[in-house]
Amino acid sequence: MTWLPLLMLAVPAGGPPSPLAHTYSIVARDPATGEMGVAVQSHYFQVGPIVPWAESGVGAVATQSLVLVDYGPNGLAMMRTGKTAKEALDSLVAADAHNEGRQVAMVDAKGNVATYTGKNCIPFAGHKAGNQYSCQANLMASDKVWPAMAEAFEKAQGDLAERMMQALEAAEKAGGDIRGMQSAALVVVKATPTGKPWQDRLFDLRVEDSPKPLEELRRLIKLRRAYRFEDDGDTFVSEKKLPEALAAYEQAMKLAPEVIELKFWAAVSMYPTERKAEALKMFKEVFAREGQWADLVPRLAQVGLFPNDPKALAEVDAQRTRGRMEKRW
Repeated sequence: MTWLPLLMLAVPAGGPPSPLAHTYSIVARDPATGEMGVAVQSHYFQVGPIVPWAESGVGAVATQSLVLVDYGPNGLAMMRTGKTAKEALDSLVAADAHNEGRQVAMVDAKGNVATYTGKNCIPFAGHKAGNQYSCQANLMASDKVWPAMAEAFEKAQGDLAERMMQALEAAEKAGGDIRGMQSAALVVVKATPTGKPWQDRLFDLRVEDSPKPLEELRRLIKLRRAYRFEDDGDTFVSEKKLPEALAAYEQAMKLAPEVIELKFWAAVSMYPTERKAEALKMFKEVFAREGQWADLVPRLAQVGLFPNDPKALAEVDAQRTRGRMEKRW
């Protein structure tokens, strides 16, 4: 009986119940870079496709509680036409016959912020807005969660992704969702659109189901940073800018040394330089852990991505770790 009135609030006429995305989240714009984003954690499976919405040059939206997902795409659509975050949110709330159970926050490309916490959001529920950001939460263990998020975000150093991540971690330290943790997501978009939306999303990370989603999300952030350098390295290779490619691959390897592939590509780029000895040592380390990478080197040589020289190929192949019966005579 307790839940029935609340669920009825989330049922539009003729429509199904809305997901119960009780959660804590932050929407923010970085005044220095113009980047915008959303970070969220919830005891709800696969929160990533539901709560966070962001578009380069437009804004960011978090829609949660007795969630109506429409606030995300429709909020972005309104801000895309020039409406401020407040104008967009006020318009959508006014048109929502069941807004008492919603919790929504928006930030636009100019840094304007708007937040709404409906009167029937389950306690503890509330929000705190600051300079170009808003923290909001519902069904929390205490009313200290969203103030803790705001304080952590304001004190944090680093880029927008790091600062929002610290806000999520502060929420959990303050008690978090009373039900515990399950999924998390983080989206960050560039300030100015390139015309290629797939290039405008600097981070688009989801932890769908985990007992420790924040730990996993932080790990994925580190990998995303590493693979961004890896992507740069690939681009430099295609442009025949080998010194730049090597520098990018090395940065990727340093950020995620546990990822064998990143070390492999650094070695491939390093081998034709004066750092051949270092490259051979790295090949040896890679092949010792995952021997299949040795089979890839001759294939790279066939397409001009490694010296197509029998001596060079034999030198690299010699770095394999072989058993007695595998030794070549």
